[in-house]
Amino acid sequence: MNSDLLTWEAAEIARSASEASHTPDERHVADAANVARYLDPSLETVFPLEYAYALLGDVHGRSVLDFGCGSGENTLLLARRGARVVSVDISADLIDLARRRLALNGLGGAAEFIVGSAHELPIGLDSIDVVFGIAILHHLDLRLASREVHRVLKRGGRAIFQEPVRDSCVIRFLRGCIPYRALDVSPFERPLTRRELQQIAAAFRSIAVRGFSLPFVNFVQALPLLQRHILRAYRFDGAILRRFPWLAPYTGTRVVHLHK
Repeated sequence: MNSDLLTWEAAEIARSASEASHTPDERHVADAANVARYLDPSLETVFPLEYAYALLGDVHGRSVLDFGCGSGENTLLLARRGARVVSVDISADLIDLARRRLALNGLGGAAEFIVGSAHELPIGLDSIDVVFGIAILHHLDLRLASREVHRVLKRGGRAIFQEPVRDSCVIRFLRGCIPYRALDVSPFERPLTRRELQQIAAAFRSIAVRGFSLPFVNFVQALPLLQRHILRAYRFDGAILRRFPWLAPYTGTRVVHLHK
């Protein structure tokens, strides 16, 4: 890898170490009701993460790569779905947290954890049934990451991603005017564009994309006084997008389903 990419990855490791050091054990114990949302959700759901899990289908006994697993929230859910989970992250600190999360929830040993780069996955050719990545691609060099995802997938395998996307120039401008930046946000990450999603999909047999979160959803989520209405906002968002699908380019979250 070139020096710029190494610098990029070093920044991610440093950011992740900070995140890991501020995560107490009690935050790793899963809420049973929340877990239940992702065990068998409907494809008609208005929530993007539920939709990503709905696309998974039956993965019992299948190899699923938790791509950029972080502290293991999705590893836990994938293991509960009966998958043979391989979880990869560049941060050893987050891998330790992910392993701890599974142990605290009675699933110790239910996943294989590997410290490694998404740009050079330490996984064999044609060995994975499904690659599952939540908010990871926008941290990465897309050319290298998509090449690796394609390489490790079996023929007929699938990749499912949930990513922030900003297609609208107006929305990108307005978002850039907001000075707030969370402490756990890397200086290298950025929202993707529809063109970048098409570039990621170039080597795959097919791509399907569904948009979620018109701008008002992010507004509700960002303001403490409105956050208690976030579930209602998502339901309203889903109703609007069903009635006016031409608004999809203005959504801030996309779930992408790729077939090799």
